[in-house]
This record gives sequence, structure tokens and C-alpha cells, in this order.
Amino acid sequence: MKFGDTFTKYLRHKEHFLDQFTHVEYKRLKKVLKRCRACRALHDPSDANQKSEDGNEGGLCPLNDCSLCDQKFFSELMEETSSIAGCFSARVRHLLNLHVATGMQRYVLLMRQCFKKDQQLMVEEGRLLIEYITMNATAIRKILKKYDKVHRSVNGQNFKSKLRAERIELLQSPWLIELGAFYLNFTGSDNEGCEDLFSCRLDSEQPVLILRLPDSVEIEYELSCAVCLDTIFNPYALSCGHRFCKACACSAASVMIFEGLKAASAESKCPVCREAGVYNKAVHLLELDFLIKKRHRKYWKERQADERSEMTKQSKDYWELQTKYVIGY
Repeated sequence: MKFGDTFTKYLRHKEHFLDQFTHVEYKRLKKVLKRCRACRALHDPSDANQKSEDGNEGGLCPLNDCSLCDQKFFSELMEETSSIAGCFSARVRHLLNLHVATGMQRYVLLMRQCFKKDQQLMVEEGRLLIEYITMNATAIRKILKKYDKVHRSVNGQNFKSKLRAERIELLQSPWLIELGAFYLNFTGSDNEGCEDLFSCRLDSEQPVLILRLPDSVEIEYELSCAVCLDTIFNPYALSCGHRFCKACACSAASVMIFEGLKAASAESKCPVCREAGVYNKAVHLLELDFLIKKRHRKYWKERQADERSEMTKQSKDYWELQTKYVIGY
């Protein structure tokens, strides 16, 4: 079955869930590209239905930059992608807040579970959100590939880079990683019905979280810290997308662990890509940390002890320095 038919079937079957969601207008964007094929007929009518001299099929737009497509195609796709990313992150944050709730909110949720099957509902919503983001991400990848084929260009690939620069590339969202970890935490082992979505390898030399897309493409998210080179502990995702242990990120930003990444200056740079100003909006990956704790408990406890020891030392040094500054010796 062609992806267009698969995507249409998905939208129809999940209509009750997608009422409040934006999605990629795949068919409409394909129509834009079909109209663009007429550009070749306008420029060379005799070649509209024949193969060109360079071996490409007739009916393809000979222009690398086509005003018809550029004005409508990319602007619509950017708007849709931005809206999808916003809807997805908002729903995931709401779902995860229910799972990691504390205090009175957690007590109320535990009481509700006595009367309602909230856990099953949360797992099902998590699965639907994963399907939502992967189907739309696949639709974007397919339509951009179609654009480059029609125009014999690399503008579709360049658009992907633009999405990455704008922080709205769907499959690189830290909330997708959190959602995958949440799903694995709830469903247990990789063989209990979730192997078609997410799996993880934490005991290997290169720990990864693996996402499987609808067209059997796999995306691996590295779970090793680029600073300490170990499996990330108490992980944070910077706004540039790179993930680090909290202690390592604080060290790179020249702040103390107990101060947190919010205390980092705007000039502090990511240790990997060297982009500045990426610490203030860092995402604490609580579900991923919980997954590592469940699957790699001995390692997690060792790292916890090390972090607490380092934080205590930093706190002691800090307050000793402040005392000397106040009293003068």
C-alpha cells in the first residue's frame, strides 16, 4: 500500500483522537507538486510527456527554485510542522505531569486509580501520541523527497536543516524521547507489546533508545554522555538537542550542581555543537532517568552516590567561600 493511502487510512481511523490536533496535509501538498509538473510543459511543450535528454522522466519541473512551490509548499509545511510540534509537546507534558506528579496531586491520582484504570488510559494515550508524531514525521520526509524528485533539487533536504535549526524537527524532540521512556516504563520489557514502537539497549557499550517508524525505518537516540562518556545519569536535553548528565552539563556551563542549569549564563555553550544560550530551556528527562534506574539499577545507584558526593563538596566549598567573603578571613 502506498504511504498516501496508509496516511489517509490512519487519519480516518484515528479521527476521534485527532480532532484537536493538526496534521500534515499530505494530499494537498502532493497536488501542489502535481501542478508544478505542468511547469515543464510550459517551458518545453514538446517534451511534456517524453523522457528528457538527461534521462529524467518528462513532466518534472526543470527549475531548482519554483515560485509556485516555494510560495505555497514550504510556507504551508513549515506552519503545519510548527503546529504539530507544539500540539505534541503540550500533550506529552500534560501526560507526563500526571505520571511524575508529587504531593497532593499524586495522592489524588493514586486514589483515582482505585476506581478508574488510569494507567491503561495513559499507556494508550502515549501509544497514540507516538503514532501521531511518527506518521506525521514520515509524511514530511516523504513529501520532501517527492519535492526534490520533481524539481531535481536539494531544497527538500535544505528544508530539513531549516526545521532542525528552528528546533521543530519532530523526531528530534526531547519530548519524544521522554514519551518513549514513559511507554517502556509502563509496558515493562521490550517483548510486552511495545516492540513495534520503542526498545532500548542500556547494557551495551553504546546505550541507545530505538524508535521504529511505520515504514520500518529505525532511529537511534544515543544515551551516552559526550562529556563523561558513560550512560547518561539524571539526564537533561539542551535546547540544541544534545543530551548530558546534569553534573556534566553543569560543569560545562560553569555552574554548581545545586544551582542547576537555570543559573547558566547566556554565553555558556553546548560542549558538542558550541551553540550558546542552550541551557536556560533545557528539558529534564525524568522518564528516561526512571527507565535507566529500572533497567540499570546498580549503575544508577553508583552514579547517584557520586553526584551527591560531588554536590555536597561543591556546596561546602561554596559556603566556605561565602563565609570568608563576609567575615573577611
